[in-house]
Amino acid sequence: MKKLRGGIVGYGFIMEKGHAAGYKRRAENLQDVEVSAIADISPERRAVAQAQWPQARIYDDHRSLLAAEAGRLDFVDVATPPSDHAEIANAAFERGLHVLCEKPLAASIDDARGMLQSAVRAERVLFPCHNYKHAPVIKAVRAVLEAGRIGKVHLVTLQTFRNTHAKGVTGWRPDWRRERRYSGGGIAMDHGSHTFYLAFEWLRSYPIAITARTATLGAFDTEDDFSCSLRFPTGVATAHLSWNAGVRKVMYTVHGERGAVRVEDDDIEVALQERAPDGSTGWSFERQAISSDWMDSSHVTWFNSLFDDFKGAIARGEFVGREAEESFLCVQLIATAYASAREGSRELPLGGLTALGGDDLHDRIVMKDVSHA
Repeated sequence: MKKLRGGIVGYGFIMEKGHAAGYKRRAENLQDVEVSAIADISPERRAVAQAQWPQARIYDDHRSLLAAEAGRLDFVDVATPPSDHAEIANAAFERGLHVLCEKPLAASIDDARGMLQSAVRAERVLFPCHNYKHAPVIKAVRAVLEAGRIGKVHLVTLQTFRNTHAKGVTGWRPDWRRERRYSGGGIAMDHGSHTFYLAFEWLRSYPIAITARTATLGAFDTEDDFSCSLRFPTGVATAHLSWNAGVRKVMYTVHGERGAVRVEDDDIEVALQERAPDGSTGWSFERQAISSDWMDSSHVTWFNSLFDDFKGAIARGEFVGREAEESFLCVQLIATAYASAREGSRELPLGGLTALGGDDLHDRIVMKDVSHA
């Protein structure tokens, strides 16, 4: 592929320390991408961007960037609060550009579906930043499952602990994640996508129902504690996400017919059931540490792998592929979870989606209303 010319919209923490830092590495090592233009509504952040990218053209907002630059770009990378994702992505599609978009895809089901539909009409790629699946330790889990070592998976638990919400930059509303008008929700909106797309992969299907609970400490209008249980055609997943924990940590377990996998940050343990000649059952345990930099919230070390997948989707003309479809499902799940919490944790259905690989998944998501919330 030719070198991709990119425009950046939103130069906050995750862009500066994650995406932009990743682009600099690619520009130096692979020389397959260049950042030509950057937009941010904060004067302070525009000054930071200009200092770090002296050759880039800097704009006050996405509208002025797209008006001036669309013919000189191949894609835009959107890293603003979720409330603005849909407007920016749709405007980029109208200008004939591909879109790489931070999670969650949007703050509402309607906005998320509209983004997929715009991508299909424009014949341009919409690709979400589902970066957790690019962590080295998560790739190690994938290898264990694909080798069939623990058998068919039927139970997954996912826990994400943080001792505070992720703070934004000082140049613009550092606590925007606690303001629903910008974030669309609290920790479920912020971390739910990571939780759900990993569950999709590990259980090899999509959920058919969810029950959820939320709680808030302090004077905020977004939740800081979230728990849910999801019923899949293939099993069950439970999740607990909190901004009130005493430590920053992820803890995942994946349970199959013949064993289990446990992840705690960089550490992975594979437990395998073994049958002795006399018919008794025992266990073997394999443990190793796979450096994945979980403590670095920018996750810059994962960006290269993510961008490779984005490039691949462009090369294949995969405008709304599995990644984009699942990003919509994550938004649907978050919205339905909130509805369940409002109704006293009542179990709510998810629209009867098919197992992974179902031929009608695209039409169900893009062309039909499968939402309940």
